[in-house]
Amino acid sequence: MNKKKCCVVGATGMVGQRFLTLLDNHPYFEVSCLAASARSAGKTYAEAVGARWKLDIPMPEKFASMTVLDASDAKKIAELCDFVLCAVDMPKADVVAMEEAFAKCELPVVSNNSANRWTPDVPMVVPEINPSHFEVIAAQKKRLGTSRGFIAVKPNCSIQSYVPMLTPLREFGIKQVVATTYQAISGAGKTFNEWPEMIDNVIPYIGGEEEKSEQEPLRVWGKVENGVIVKADAPIITTQCIRVPVTNGHTAAVFMSFERTPSKEEILQRWAEFKGLPQELELPSAPKQFITYFEEDNRPQCHLDREIYGGMGITAGRLRPDTLFDYKFVGLSHNTLRGAAGGSVLNAELLYRLGYFD
Repeated sequence: MNKKKCCVVGATGMVGQRFLTLLDNHPYFEVSCLAASARSAGKTYAEAVGARWKLDIPMPEKFASMTVLDASDAKKIAELCDFVLCAVDMPKADVVAMEEAFAKCELPVVSNNSANRWTPDVPMVVPEINPSHFEVIAAQKKRLGTSRGFIAVKPNCSIQSYVPMLTPLREFGIKQVVATTYQAISGAGKTFNEWPEMIDNVIPYIGGEEEKSEQEPLRVWGKVENGVIVKADAPIITTQCIRVPVTNGHTAAVFMSFERTPSKEEILQRWAEFKGLPQELELPSAPKQFITYFEEDNRPQCHLDREIYGGMGITAGRLRPDTLFDYKFVGLSHNTLRGAAGGSVLNAELLYRLGYFD
């Protein structure tokens, strides 16, 4: 297979580091260059990262000696790669400008950033749920004046701990959802060494997370109309997002009510059978089973279950009737794998297999 050359933009951050561990010996993609801010440009990757390697697995040796490019030099990067994986920490307007600059250099941009999630003609995709939204790329290319370049994004990490379970139940008419997410510190790009205040602590606020967690599912469940994504108008979703002293793994406690209440057996059957194009195409990063349900009362647990299928599977448990809503359950996803870098890599794999990188 002729591998596509990839540039990881934002390579020094936590998500960028995850990208590199996932792309090391990837069957479809080869990392041809690394890019970051101007202060890292010109240094080797090992020098640029220094003591800030945040993962519990070592830096892949092949990347340590690569020279980091300035992420603002889109033309130079376009000479060296076929597409970009992007995860940068910048103001929204700067991210939009950067991603559009890459696209106008005829590079597909697969983004982990939030800046373009609500751009009307940019698809925001969970590959098992709404790959049809990639159709809007044709309209985006017309707006940008490109033949090959475009931007595609993934949604917020928090919603992937419950939206996969809700999606196959929409046939029963979900009316209301209440979700409280308990989010790991890596979601803020932190470790306990960098954030000792989180040890033995819970912080009941994460800036912007509740708005994302309530609205982004509706865009994922929306449809393409006249070259834009039109979000769904139901169900009503309300959330609370809480930071907890966990390294990796976002847990969600979810309550849901229906127009036509399914049986518990029907719900479990829908979860067990739920799969999408990644499973059908046997993409390298795709979990064999998208949703895994645990019958034990004390599962799923971050420590035990976040790494299922390489951190790309979703787990659920404690499905039971509720006294106020129809049902409640607990969900779990690995926030820096399925929820961030891994989700973007899976998007890239699907775009590649569907011909969008040609």
